[in-house]
Amino acid sequence: MKKLSAISVVMLLSVVSFACPVCEKRQPKVLRGITHGGAPDGNMDYIIVWAMVVIVLVTLYYSVKYLLFPKESNANHIKRLVID
Repeated sequence: MKKLSAISVVMLLSVVSFACPVCEKRQPKVLRGITHGGAPDGNMDYIIVWAMVVIVLVTLYYSVKYLLFPKESNANHIKRLVID
């Protein structure tokens, strides 16, 4: 188990990449040193990204909530065909 944890941590750290000096100069202050490529063109880009972040977080919340605490307790619910 320790070996698996160590491998997972090493793989996670190897995926992280930092911006090169050229890209770092082109990024806004908030993203400097984090990302490669061009900077967002305007405020609309930030609005789109934050809207997607909110949608993903809400979806993740409800997915985990209904996975852990399903509300179906009816005896003739279709899930009973699979469970029984």
